Amino acid sequence: MHTVLVTGSGGLVGSETARHFGRMGWRVIGVDNNLREYFFGPEASTKWAVEELRQALGEAFTPVSADIRDFDAVRGVLEKAGSIDLVVHTAAQPSHDWAAREPFTDFGVNAQGTLNLLEAARQMAPEATFVFTSTNKVYGDTPNRLPLEERDTRWECVAGPYAEKGIDETMSIDQTTHSLFGASKVAADVMVQEYGRYFGMKTGVFRGGCLTGPRHSGAELHGFLAYLMKCAATGREYRIFGYQGKQVRDNIHSEDLVASFEHFHRAPRPGEVYNMGGSRFSHCSMMEAVALCEELTGRRMKTTYVETNRVGDHIWWVSDVSKFQSHYPEWKLTRTVRDILSEILEFNLPRWKKEG
Repeated sequence: MHTVLVTGSGGLVGSETARHFGRMGWRVIGVDNNLREYFFGPEASTKWAVEELRQALGEAFTPVSADIRDFDAVRGVLEKAGSIDLVVHTAAQPSHDWAAREPFTDFGVNAQGTLNLLEAARQMAPEATFVFTSTNKVYGDTPNRLPLEERDTRWECVAGPYAEKGIDETMSIDQTTHSLFGASKVAADVMVQEYGRYFGMKTGVFRGGCLTGPRHSGAELHGFLAYLMKCAATGREYRIFGYQGKQVRDNIHSEDLVASFEHFHRAPRPGEVYNMGGSRFSHCSMMEAVALCEELTGRRMKTTYVETNRVGDHIWWVSDVSKFQSHYPEWKLTRTVRDILSEILEFNLPRWKKEG
């Protein structure tokens, strides 16, 4: 039986990974200590998602509460697991704003935690494929220097090499403002590359745009579409930070992202880096997303505009996924922003109603 070890298994991408490989008949070891609740409060707790995995996967799923900042604990998990075919590392502190509050915690989780996993895997499972969910924030605010044009509902890149398909992996990650979160993810990103290039491990870096889906425990500081739809459906106020609400994001459904992990595992390219997002297929501005939420819920949203944008935030981001598609031509995106928002609403509305 194949085995996958998933960190952050109660989170959006982690739980999707666990379900994906569990349905394929794999043994799933899920590492999650619910730090997301510490980061963002009770509504961001991942306990419900872990319990859902217990019920869905049964004996095939082994939940482990371990802190990835503790190397001995991480190594112990891998040692106890025995043979491991794939490690999917999704655990992270994911917020710009939160990172500035506790820099040591942010760096410990994102950078030190990743190094711990890499070294433990090198010692205990050197033949395993190692997939790392990085972020487009490793490019800092460099995308904001692109030739952008303000339009009625969005900013748009109108010239240069990224205008047609989006931003590819040739963009520099240097000489830019990342935010402390972005910097900690850069450290992890480069370390994952290095373990592939230096040690020959089968590592892959997936620099995500907005990763989304119905099981996202969205909060104001993280979880764009999930939190937006929650506000739209429940009447909660939603705050828009800067750029006239015209900032553009691409959005990839977690199932599409996890499918890319499977393709990579089948034919890994050690140390490779991929921009991964909704591309031109699935993207929107904040204003456009609000309008879609209002259309799908049939109610007007309560929004407040905050003039100051978040430090290191992007005005326009669309991922060019051409490189990954050229390496793995059978992979494709399947859901647009409208599809994703509809699914988030349908899946979560009963639970939101119970929460009041």
